[in-house]
Amino acid sequence: MTRRWRFCAVLSAACMMIDAADATTLRVCADPNNLPFSDQAGQGFENKIVKLIARDLGSTVDYTWWAQRRGYVRHTLKADLCDIWSGVASGAEMMSSTRPYYRSSYVFVTRADRGLHIASFDDPQLRNLIVGVQMVGDDAMNTPPAHALARRGIVQNVRGYMLYGDYRQPHPPSAIIDAVEDGDIDVAVVWGPTAGYFAAQGSTQLTIEPVRPWRDGAELPMAFYISMGVRRGDNALLQRLDDSLERNRDAISTILAEYHVPVLPDAFGAP
Repeated sequence: MTRRWRFCAVLSAACMMIDAADATTLRVCADPNNLPFSDQAGQGFENKIVKLIARDLGSTVDYTWWAQRRGYVRHTLKADLCDIWSGVASGAEMMSSTRPYYRSSYVFVTRADRGLHIASFDDPQLRNLIVGVQMVGDDAMNTPPAHALARRGIVQNVRGYMLYGDYRQPHPPSAIIDAVEDGDIDVAVVWGPTAGYFAAQGSTQLTIEPVRPWRDGAELPMAFYISMGVRRGDNALLQRLDDSLERNRDAISTILAEYHVPVLPDAFGAP
């Protein structure tokens, strides 16, 4: 074997060792203060699902913690700080999506002792109640329920609760559920997993009704399939994750149930 060939062989072996090492670690980006999805203590259901997938793949998890704000993909996946973003809407822009592992919707949340039972934006009760809605801040990019209420002229009796909330406080998205429980608002329109988790933590019984229909007009979906996102072109990782999600669908369903996530039918269908 010539000296040059020996060098190439050593280099090739080193490259294979690096590839193997990379395959044993899942580099995941997540928000450190975003229960019920994720937190730095690993107590969110997305943390649990990621841990499950990593164990199935014989890998460990290496987190990059980044507050989930605008520019999140640019600062994490695109900056090569991590390879996986768990808990994204299937088909989200700027990334490739795995097979969905659950499907949920926005829900109406009310106190059970009020007996309101609202399930549609066309319910006439909404015009006479104080309605809480999650807001992003920029009207052009606001949540679908905010737009659905506005297009019906239900504005003056609406109270906005920032989707990200006061980040100095633990689990800031819970504020809108607290407001229903305390009677500050009569009904809230909240993303299902957030509502289910925090409603189960409170001392007052709350009623959760999925928004129907699941699409308000042509442009306002109220239900979404949820996947893991990876960088476009990372097809090998995408396939590994897809295969693992399929193998672990029952265990994932158990985790979602433990966190009181409202899961809609066809959770494992195509987005």
